[in-house]
Amino acid sequence: MTTTLVLKSSILGEYSQSSKLIDYMVERMGNEGTLLRDLAAEPLPMLDGAGASALRGGAPLNEQQQAVLALSDRLVEELKRADTLVIAAPMYNFHIPVQLKAWIDLICRAGVTFRYTEQGPQGLLTGKKAVVVTTSGGRHKDSPHDMVTPYLRTVLGFIGIDEVEFVYAEAQGMGEEAQQAGLKHARNQLDALVATV
Repeated sequence: MTTTLVLKSSILGEYSQSSKLIDYMVERMGNEGTLLRDLAAEPLPMLDGAGASALRGGAPLNEQQQAVLALSDRLVEELKRADTLVIAAPMYNFHIPVQLKAWIDLICRAGVTFRYTEQGPQGLLTGKKAVVVTTSGGRHKDSPHDMVTPYLRTVLGFIGIDEVEFVYAEAQGMGEEAQQAGLKHARNQLDALVATV
């Protein structure tokens, strides 16, 4: 059975267009084998120096560090079990939400999800697909203002996920007509992707 890990990261709750698009996709995929993690509703801790030391194999670990390591292990295991990763990544001030960055910081671990070799870094989570749904108030695709796409393509590739599709719902802050056109475009992209996921 195919397993899908779905990450939401919008802080807008029921008003979030990225979350609604994710729900639209999941509904068409079917809920069987889907694990949903809402990073805004249940935020992860920000990585600090003590937590980073725990994830790098520092010892001995205090109680707080043990909790961070256990959480990271759980998040990595969720990701390892998934065949497909679906990420809602709205653009906030030209980048991803801090809630999504916290997840990334907890799953990017040397020797666990990537390793360094003489030829350079090597991702260890190969054979997976990712779909990133990104929303923005303006139009930024293929412009220097879009730092969401290159960042996520880089970090996912770094851990071995090279097959990444981006779905864009732009112009969400540019009036009703532009907003609806952006959402329709995104839904059409998702319809085409569902058959391949």
